[in-house]
Amino acid sequence: MRQKIIVDVDTGIDDSLALLYLLASPEAEIVGIASTAGNVPAAQVAANNLAWLDVCRAPNIEVTLGAAEPVAIPLRTTEDTHGPQGVGYAVLPESARSLSDRSAVDMWIELARAHPGELIGLCTGPLTNLALALRIEPALPRLLRRLVIMGGAFNQPGNTTPTNEWNVHVDPEAAKEVFDAFSTAPSRPIVCALDITETIEMYPSHLARLAELAGSLPPEIVSETDPAGTRSTASNPIVRHVSDAVRFYFEFHRLYNQGYLAHMHDPFAAAVALDPALAAVRPATVDVELAGTVTRGATVADWAGMWGREPNADIVIGTDPDLFFDRLITRVAALARALYPVGGMSRPTQEVR
Repeated sequence: MRQKIIVDVDTGIDDSLALLYLLASPEAEIVGIASTAGNVPAAQVAANNLAWLDVCRAPNIEVTLGAAEPVAIPLRTTEDTHGPQGVGYAVLPESARSLSDRSAVDMWIELARAHPGELIGLCTGPLTNLALALRIEPALPRLLRRLVIMGGAFNQPGNTTPTNEWNVHVDPEAAKEVFDAFSTAPSRPIVCALDITETIEMYPSHLARLAELAGSLPPEIVSETDPAGTRSTASNPIVRHVSDAVRFYFEFHRLYNQGYLAHMHDPFAAAVALDPALAAVRPATVDVELAGTVTRGATVADWAGMWGREPNADIVIGTDPDLFFDRLITRVAALARALYPVGGMSRPTQEVR
């Protein structure tokens, strides 16, 4: 039986791979996509989501526009990390699909009410839309079957400030509202924080295997000795766009002395949303610092119960990265091969504006 999932993303290179993972997973039924402002503004996120649906020849999945700003502070975006349009060097098609008439907040609420106890929520961006939805429908934590969040850093330095992970940093008030709201939920959110997602390292060899399994030609060889911005010539459009997007991410991580690799935070969270058995978790009470001079936006986990509050999150503390990448690559490659049979060369597409 397919699992119904609502995806709230700020697409984003790794968000893009999360969408592809879900679209390639036969057990997943995406019932709605919320476009949240984060890596790039919300309108660009929505354009990216629509374009990826076109590339993947997906059915008519509802895509909604989320809030343009965080709940209490100005929006900060990160085009330096994800490229000017959020998808690295990829040139995606300009989609003729239309955005939904309803907002991301309304979609969260109405879908959860329509499918009580069935819906999996996956948030791989700031938690703005979900926080706003909780203000209107406080019962959301009881209506959802499961919630998986990519966000936070606990026993790990931040990737935005010394203490802050990006998604929480963009909208810390929203993150606190969400964690507070789930303090009495029947099932705790699964939190994929930097502690584990920075162990999910993609390398050029993963792209080569993806292309090989998809039957894409010529062989996809991505090297750190290539000139910056080198573009893929892969015959398969999915392989080509993924390679161009991820190359940008490789170059970004190398710029910050992390190696020629890319952390696949969001597709890992997507995999856990479908199969929580991929993750070893530990319950904790999570709160978000809002007043600290140098720690505002930090996620704090009370592992020992010192606050005297019940755990409100299951934090991922272990996984098997090789198993995850095997699933990611084989699933996306199978989708790419099925949609674009070997030998079929697609003409370059128009860039999303």
